[in-house]
Amino acid sequence: MALFGKKDKLQIISFQTYGTEKHLYLRGRALEDERIDLAEKGFFNLLKNTWKRFETDEIKHAEVKVDLGDARSLTTKTDNHGYYLIDEARDDLSELTNSEGWVNFEISYADMNLKREVLHQNRFPGEMLIPAQTSDFGVISDIDDTILHTGVVSSIKWRVLINTFFTRAISRKPLEGTAELYHLLHRGKSGNNANPIFYVSHSPWNLYRYLELFLQTNNFPKGPILLRSMASFGKKTEKPHKQHEILNILKTYPKLSFLLFGDCGEKDADIYIDVAKKYPKQVKAIYLRSVNDVRRMTRIRDLVKSFELAPILIVDNSQEVIEHAKINQFI
Repeated sequence: MALFGKKDKLQIISFQTYGTEKHLYLRGRALEDERIDLAEKGFFNLLKNTWKRFETDEIKHAEVKVDLGDARSLTTKTDNHGYYLIDEARDDLSELTNSEGWVNFEISYADMNLKREVLHQNRFPGEMLIPAQTSDFGVISDIDDTILHTGVVSSIKWRVLINTFFTRAISRKPLEGTAELYHLLHRGKSGNNANPIFYVSHSPWNLYRYLELFLQTNNFPKGPILLRSMASFGKKTEKPHKQHEILNILKTYPKLSFLLFGDCGEKDADIYIDVAKKYPKQVKAIYLRSVNDVRRMTRIRDLVKSFELAPILIVDNSQEVIEHAKINQFI
């Protein structure tokens, strides 16, 4: 949003995604730079930044170019909301990965005659994860109230707003022991592996950088962060967004099994059970963090008690997961 007629500079935000050695899947968004400082303190600064995150000025129908770093490049156009998506077959992508399985690329505005100033000399970094063939398993984790306390299940709903919109990302605290647990799972039983971690949330893409900073600040293993478009809110769909994303991951890696992490607050148990029914060979275990709500806990316990396709553990803390993971040689 420009002030006094001065136009904001342009930027491209590349979301961390996932693919395979023969499939390229890149997502991101072209936007005006609203100069959001995620480290700013003070109520009014936080209110201002919250407004900026949701009052986005997207760059519609802009042609963007991706350079893969091996002389290969490709172009696509952003949609009506400024999002771009590249989803196509490509050979030999594994040659571009680092030791953790990440493909680094660069994205830019393809039109060199733009009458707008572009940040970073029109060079924006991006990353796509290709899990190693040696991965023992993958981890798919919810964010809200699974690793980050949000208060979604709180009877005092304003806590959700305070936590999400009026608390800095670097001030948010993870649930105790979760970062250490995820590092143990990432490294696996050998301690030297690079098992992939995927973070899934119902939050909108507008919170991508906020959640990315939270994960980085608290030393969580790096992994794709999968959110949803604001335009999808209020729309009725056959499957919830989170379920759709999880199913896509399992379809992408049919030979990889997964541990699913969620909480007992919302619909994680329902979604994970449905996923396990569809892909019983790919779900190794389901972990659900307990919540301080008797009614919800009763419903979840009734739901899971007769389910036998995969172990389901309702846990109070990360240490309980570590003990189970050791017994089952996940770590």
